[in-house]
Amino acid sequence: MLIISIDPVAFAIGTLQVRWYGILVAVAVITLLAITFREMRQRAIPESTIYNLFFWGLIGGIIGGKLVYLIQPWFLHGVNPTEIISPYGWALHGSILGAILAGLIYWRTRAREISLENLASIGDAVAVGAPLAQAIGRIGCTINGCCHGKPSPFLSFPGAVSYTPRDTIAPQYWNMPLYPTQIYFVLWNLIVFAVVWQLRRRLKPQGSLVLFYLSLYCAGDFGLRFLRIDPPLFLGLQEGQIISLIILVVVLPVLVIKIRRFQQRAIAEPADNTTQQQNQEG
Repeated sequence: MLIISIDPVAFAIGTLQVRWYGILVAVAVITLLAITFREMRQRAIPESTIYNLFFWGLIGGIIGGKLVYLIQPWFLHGVNPTEIISPYGWALHGSILGAILAGLIYWRTRAREISLENLASIGDAVAVGAPLAQAIGRIGCTINGCCHGKPSPFLSFPGAVSYTPRDTIAPQYWNMPLYPTQIYFVLWNLIVFAVVWQLRRRLKPQGSLVLFYLSLYCAGDFGLRFLRIDPPLFLGLQEGQIISLIILVVVLPVLVIKIRRFQQRAIAEPADNTTQQQNQEG
């Protein structure tokens, strides 16, 4: 049995507790920023645009993550005002959707500066580093104990882990074999990162990579959440599963149509060029 006994609190400054979760989320944001900057520079995106989009995306991610996190508690038992301003409690789906929405709002206000093609390229650049950042964040979840799995019938890793007492896990789950869902998410995100990294120069047209990343991540997220302890919200599905399913239903058809149209244009262009050349020769 893998017993996780690391104290979720890395250190304290007076009454302020600094948790490993917060530290690793900060590392994840820095990692995402570094990879995104690298990819955007290779795509010749102006640095001012990079900084502005990152700022908007960060604000949107924070607000979206908190709002989506509060949806299920609001439906189940209402929300205490202190939960709204608390630095704890974020939903990854909300952060992703919030960052995308904020980026679109910024684009609409700067439509003359950023073309739709450049916006798609920026989305692809973000998609390269996003799954690696998510994997790092999930390491924080693993130490913290949040997002843990249901009681597991297995007694050894990788089928189960056990947590020592901590405030992020209900007492009835202390020292009990649980599915190591956080670790499964780490591995899934690393797989997604490896696939996206390999396709970052191959998948065309622009904008396809971010759609592919969202589709691949959400497919795994939907399946892995069956092992999590989260209560169902609708039709036996958890809130995160419903959001993943909606993203898949919207994004996957768009991705397929986008790639097919690009391939059709690629086939048609040589034929048009050949016809024009023959007419000129004739």
